[in-house]
Amino acid sequence: MSNYKPYMKVEEVVAELEVSTPYAYKLIKQLNEELSKRGFLTIPGRVSRRYFYEKIYGYADDETKMEGVAC
Repeated sequence: MSNYKPYMKVEEVVAELEVSTPYAYKLIKQLNEELSKRGFLTIPGRVSRRYFYEKIYGYADDETKMEGVAC
């Protein structure tokens, strides 16, 4: 059984981006508003992992974030 979760909590966003907790909540809220406008259900304080990585880094999920990226 995998420990993979399709969503990220604020603590994970804080650690990933090295930002403050209030800023992470603001970012999650913004991303969830975008998803809501597209017709998706959202949960306050949680954000789709796939959408997060797509919007922040430009790729579909965290498992493929370095594939095809020139360093």
